[in-house]
Amino acid sequence: MNKTILFVVCALAGFAAADNICEDGFASMFNGVDLTGWDGVPGAWRVEDGVIIGECGEGDDCKTHYLYWTEKEPDDFVLRLKFKLSGNNSGIQFRSEKRPNFDTWGYQADFAEDTQWTGCLYQHDRGAVVKRGFKATIAEDGTRNDTPFADPESLLAGYRENDWNEYEIECKGSLIALRINGELMCEVDDRDANFSRDSGIIALQLHAGPPMKVAFKDLRIKIVSEE
Repeated sequence: MNKTILFVVCALAGFAAADNICEDGFASMFNGVDLTGWDGVPGAWRVEDGVIIGECGEGDDCKTHYLYWTEKEPDDFVLRLKFKLSGNNSGIQFRSEKRPNFDTWGYQADFAEDTQWTGCLYQHDRGAVVKRGFKATIAEDGTRNDTPFADPESLLAGYRENDWNEYEIECKGSLIALRINGELMCEVDDRDANFSRDSGIIALQLHAGPPMKVAFKDLRIKIVSEE
C-alpha cells in the first residue's frame, strides 16, 4: 500500500493515541479515548493519555479480574500491544471464556514484576503450558515433549523493567507463539483434547495480591481467519 494512502487510512480509522501504530492488515482494538469496546470492573480500569490503565492501590481489596475486549472472539490471529507493569503480575488472556465476576478461563500470555513468568504461556488448571525458552508439542491425550531452544534468562536481555515492552501473540490452528520485543519467548503445538482451545475472548488482567498498576497501549490485531 502507498505510504500516503496508509497514513490517511490510519488517520480516518480513529487512532487517537499518539503512539498507536497502523500496520498493514492490523486493526486497532482501542480508540485511545475511552473504554468503548471493553468491559470490566467499574473503577478498576481507566484511560489516561491514550493508555488503558488497571490499578489496585494501597488499602484496596485486590482480587483477580479482567477487562474484556467485547468486539470479537477470534480464532487465528496476531495480537500486538505494549505493556508496562509496576508491581505484582499481569497478563493477556486469549482464546478464553468469560467466568462470573469478570474472571476468565483459557490461555494467558504472562508477565510479572519478578520476570519468572514473563514470556510464559499459562492456563488455568494447567499452570505453565510452556515455559520461556522452550518449544513444546502436546498430544490429544496430554502427553508432551518439551525442547529447549534458548537460555530463558538471555531471552529477556532486551526487556525493560517498569517501562514499555511489546508483546506479540500469534495463534494459528493448534500452534501458539509468544514474543516480547520481537524475541520468541516460547512456542507450543497444543492438541490436548481436554484443555486446548481454538477461539475465545481476549482480556487484560489485574492480579490478586499486593498493590499494582498495569498499562496497555497500541493494541492492534490481525485476524488471520478473516483474510
